Amino acid sequence: MTVNHKSHASDLCKACGLCCTGHLFVWGKLKSAEVESAKALGLNVLGSGPNERGFSQPCSLWDGVCTIYTSPSYPHFCGLYKCKLLKELMDESSTLPEALRVVRQAKEMIEDVDSLLPASSQTSFRERLVAHMEEADVEFQDKARRLLIFYKDRFGVRDIVDDLEDLDR
Repeated sequence: MTVNHKSHASDLCKACGLCCTGHLFVWGKLKSAEVESAKALGLNVLGSGPNERGFSQPCSLWDGVCTIYTSPSYPHFCGLYKCKLLKELMDESSTLPEALRVVRQAKEMIEDVDSLLPASSQTSFRERLVAHMEEADVEFQDKARRLLIFYKDRFGVRDIVDDLEDLDR
C-alpha cells in the first residue's frame, strides 16, 4: 500500500491550524511582492522591512480552516512552513493518526491554559500567554511551561520566551 504523503500532509495541516490561529506564532512572514495582495485579502500586515514584513496571527483568513489554502494568493511562507510534526509524518516516522493525536493533545493543553488567562484586548494567544506569565501563579506557570515545551518538542517551535528557565523564578 502506497502512502499519499501530500494528502496526509494536507489533512494534518487542515486539522491542526495551530500555526494560523496564533497559538504557535505571533506573525507569519511575507515576501515584499506579497504585501499588497496580503492587504487586499484582509490580512493585518505588519512592517515593510525585510525582518519585520509579515502579517499578525491569528490569521484573519482562518475560519476553522484556511479560507485561501488553495488560492494563488496563499502566502509563500505558509506553503513552505513545515513543523516538526508534519516533517515526521512526511518521512514516515509518524502516522496520520499519531500526528492527529498530538494535535488533539496540544489543543487540550491550549484550552486548559487559555481558561486560566485573564480577559484581554489582545487577540494573540501567545502574546496574552507571555504577558501573563510573570505575574501568574505557580499552577499557571507550570501549565504554560509544559505547553511551551510541548510546542518545542512536538512542533519544533522555539518559544518567544528566550529562556524557559525564567519561568522557574
